[in-house]
Amino acid sequence: MQRFRITHPIHSVVKGLELFGLMVVLAATFVAGSQAVWEMIADRHVDLADLLLLFLYLEVLAMIGAYLHTGRLPIRFPIYIGIIALARYLVLEVKDLDAWKMLAVGATMLILAFTVLALRYGHLKMPYPENDVEHDDSHRPGRFD
Repeated sequence: MQRFRITHPIHSVVKGLELFGLMVVLAATFVAGSQAVWEMIADRHVDLADLLLLFLYLEVLAMIGAYLHTGRLPIRFPIYIGIIALARYLVLEVKDLDAWKMLAVGATMLILAFTVLALRYGHLKMPYPENDVEHDDSHRPGRFD
């Protein structure tokens, strides 16, 4: 099957825009995390919701680091962020949620956790081929087969 190949100059522009976007997200995450820490210091109080918020920021930073290191975004990272965000929501809104909403949030967290397990299992049992699109040297930019 013929795959569409991006020419080298366009590929460089797209990669540059990706890097710029990642740097914007990195800076915004750093600023938001710093603001959260300063609020905790000013309040002289840290609770579970604050810690979960910091874990959200750490997961975003880990996702950026993984992307910069490998050039790929592991789909598990956004799922982890979703689980942590739901846990934080549950902690913050526990007094305002009825039993059914709490069960729904808990069930959603379980579904996301099982999704991570399924992805890990699939990755271990059916790994990606070593010479996929990004590593296949037979198709270089500008080469037409």
